[in-house]
Amino acid sequence: MASQIHPLYTPEERFRRDRSKWTLVQGILAPVQFVIFLVSLYFVIRFLITGQGEFAANVSIVIKTLILYTIMITGSIWEKEVFGKYLFAPAFYWEDVFSMLVLALHTAYLIALTFGFLEPRALMALALSAYLAYVINAAQFLWKLRQARLQESSQRTEQVMA
Repeated sequence: MASQIHPLYTPEERFRRDRSKWTLVQGILAPVQFVIFLVSLYFVIRFLITGQGEFAANVSIVIKTLILYTIMITGSIWEKEVFGKYLFAPAFYWEDVFSMLVLALHTAYLIALTFGFLEPRALMALALSAYLAYVINAAQFLWKLRQARLQESSQRTEQVMA
């Protein structure tokens, strides 16, 4: 007996997702955040290799972190509209759990920068660890998006065949 695959969205959740303005907001903010991440990563690596551009690297990390906070807030609103919970809806539970690590690392960077807790290279290492967590978390969400699209395609095929 094959195990039953639970759809990511119920029909009601899919309806709410498709009609939510926050779906579009997330669809815009996610690639914007990724571009900012790539630019910031360049500045961080440049500083680590050459010792130059510390200010640019720090500014880029702060901007990336502010965008992260924005996408987390709007994502929570989206999750509330679609699933009825601001965080940890079953469909995105593990993505949300890992998002907490991403937020914690970015916030630790801001605290260390603000209060001078770390030397510049250690600060950049902390930023890189936050960025690694961000990449893993982004991959989780992309995988989930792919699963949803495959499930929806399969459901449409089943409806046509019926």
